[in-house]
Amino acid sequence: MRREEEEPRALAEHVSARPLWRQRNFGIFWAAQTLSVLGDSFALIALPLLVLQATGSLARMGLLTAVGGAASVLAAVFAGVLVDRVDRRRLLIVCDLVRMVLYGLIPLVWVFSPRIWLLYTVLPVCEAVGMLFAVGYVTVVRSLVGTGQLTEANGRLNATAAAAGVLGPLCAGLVAAWTGPATAVAVDAGSFGVSAACLWFVRLAERGGDDRRQAAGRGTGLWQDLRTGVSFLRGHPVLRSLTLLLFLFSFLTLGLTDLVIYHLKHDLGHDDGTVGTVMAAGALGTIAGALLVARVRSRLGFGPTWIGSIAVCGLAFAGLGWVSRVPCLALLSATFLACVGVAGTCSMSLRQEVTPEPLLGRVTSAFWTLQYSAAPVGAALLTWTAERRGTAPVALAAGAACVLIAAAGLATPIRRAGRS
Repeated sequence: MRREEEEPRALAEHVSARPLWRQRNFGIFWAAQTLSVLGDSFALIALPLLVLQATGSLARMGLLTAVGGAASVLAAVFAGVLVDRVDRRRLLIVCDLVRMVLYGLIPLVWVFSPRIWLLYTVLPVCEAVGMLFAVGYVTVVRSLVGTGQLTEANGRLNATAAAAGVLGPLCAGLVAAWTGPATAVAVDAGSFGVSAACLWFVRLAERGGDDRRQAAGRGTGLWQDLRTGVSFLRGHPVLRSLTLLLFLFSFLTLGLTDLVIYHLKHDLGHDDGTVGTVMAAGALGTIAGALLVARVRSRLGFGPTWIGSIAVCGLAFAGLGWVSRVPCLALLSATFLACVGVAGTCSMSLRQEVTPEPLLGRVTSAFWTLQYSAAPVGAALLTWTAERRGTAPVALAAGAACVLIAAAGLATPIRRAGRS
C-alpha cells in the first residue's frame, strides 16, 4: 500500500473511535455548513421571486436557473483538480467570502432600481464558486470522520442543513412579502460571512504541498487530471450506472423549484409568504430523509434504498402540478425532497467509501459534471414548456420519466449493491 493511502486511512481509524458529537472539528464544520445552507435557502426563494416580480415570466425564471446550472457544471470540470491541489479549508473560506460579497451587491443595486442583468451576472459566478465549495465539502467530510461514520456524518449534515432549509424558505418568504425579495438576498450574503468565520476555526489534517502535488499527479497536465476522475467512474460498475441515471434524473428535475413557485404564484394566486411556507414544509422532508438514511441503507442495502427513493421522487413529482391545495402541495414537496435526500446521501457516501482519498476531489467533480451537464438545458426546457402547456401535464410527464429511471436501475449493478 502506498504511503499516501496509508496516512488517510490511519487518520480515519483514529477519528472514528470517537462519537461524532464529541469531535470538535466536525462540530464546527457542521455549524458552518448549516449556515451556508441557510443562506442558499434564502437565495433559492429570493432570486426566482426577484425575476418573477420584475418580469412575470416562468421562462425567465427557468433561464436564470439554467444559466446558474451551466456555470456550476463548467466549474465542476475543474473543481476536483483544484480541490486536490490546494488547502481545502482555505478554499472553503474563500468561497464563502466571495459569495458574501457578490450576493451583497444585489440588494445594494436594488435600492436604486431593479437590474435583472445583475442576477444573470452574479448567480453564475456564485454557482461556480458554490460548486468549488461543494466538492471541497465532500473531501473535508472524508478528512473529518472515519469511513465507518461517513453515512452517519452525511446524514447529520444533511439533516441540520435541511433544518436550515425549513427556516430559510419560511423566513425568506416572509421577508420577501414584507420588505421585498432583495432584502432576503441580503440575509443570504450575511450567512456566508458567518459560515466563513466558523470555518476559520476548523483544523484539518491537510497534506503538505508535496503530498498534494503527488496526489494530483506529479508531472501530469490538467487534461490528464480531468481524465483521472472520469476513468475511475467508468471503471466502477455501480458509480458508472449511477452517473448515467442521475444524468437523466437531473435533466428532469433541476427546474422543479421554479415550477412549484410558478404554480403557487401564477396558477393558484398565492403570495410570497405561502411560497416560503410550502418550501419550508418541503424541507422538512429532507430532514426526515437525512435522519433515516443510515438506518434504511443498513437494513435494505444501497441498491433497494437508492432505486426506491428515485421511484417515489417520480410519483411525487407527477402530482405536483395537479394539486391545488397548499397542504397537499407541501406534502408532495416534502416527499420528493425526502427521497432526493436519501438517494443523494447514499450516492455521496458510496463515492466517499470506494474512492481513494487522493482522488476524491477529481472523482467528485467528474461525477457532478457528468450528472448535471444537461440539467441546465432540462430546467430551461421544463419551465418553457410548462409556461406554454401548463404545469400539470409537464409535471406528470417528468414524474413518469423519473419512475422509468428507477425501473432502469433494476437492470444495472445498482440493484445488486449490498449492505454497507
